[in-house]
Amino acid sequence: MGQVRRLPIENTKALIGDVSRQSVRDAIANKLAALISSGVLAVGDELPGERELANSLSVSRETVRGAIGILASHGILRVVHGMRTTVAKADVSSLSLDASAHGFDGSYPLESIHEARLLVERRIAAQAAVRISDSQLDKLRASLTAQEACEGDPVRFLLCDREFHATLYGAAHNDALFDIAMSLYNHLLEHRRRIVSQPGSVAESLSDHRAILAALEAEDADAAVRAVDTHATRIFVTTRAFLDAAKDRGA
Repeated sequence: MGQVRRLPIENTKALIGDVSRQSVRDAIANKLAALISSGVLAVGDELPGERELANSLSVSRETVRGAIGILASHGILRVVHGMRTTVAKADVSSLSLDASAHGFDGSYPLESIHEARLLVERRIAAQAAVRISDSQLDKLRASLTAQEACEGDPVRFLLCDREFHATLYGAAHNDALFDIAMSLYNHLLEHRRRIVSQPGSVAESLSDHRAILAALEAEDADAAVRAVDTHATRIFVTTRAFLDAAKDRGA
């Protein structure tokens, strides 16, 4: 087994002795920057409040405040007292984002991305079912609780969704699979914001996530594979329908 990935999304208290508070702030700043670079957050968009961000990312408000400060110092976020923090620019090149923050370069057909995602996530799910730690299970449970409060707030939901998937991918304890899976997850992510804004979309994703968690809690590899299959296929179908509808509107 390779070296276990230390995911930077653990609660700050849980990381004492493993990761410095400053590095947790850096990690959260990179997560927010990744959402900006992927198009989920656009220039002028408001970020959720500190409390909502802290709950979504499973960190303290102080950590969120520090991460926002890092991005503001780079001119990426605009912070004005008494107002919501907004995205000031989309260029995040001044930050060094890791490979998992980016999607695959190139114009790959959606069908190819879906096929690759199925292959990678099936392997991850099977391994996670037997390798996931208690703290990672707790992280997934906390994410589901946060997701339940996200109806009508697609940006906040996508923050929670990304953390759910990052925890799932990390539970396979394979750094290469983690980076590949996150790159596949990020591909065409900019469209997910509008897709999850559609009525019932958040509830459907929540149902899929609950099935994934239940399979992992039961240490049932076959059920975990079926659950990620269902979820990945739902994402493919809704994204395909969205892209086709957008093409028709532009015709």
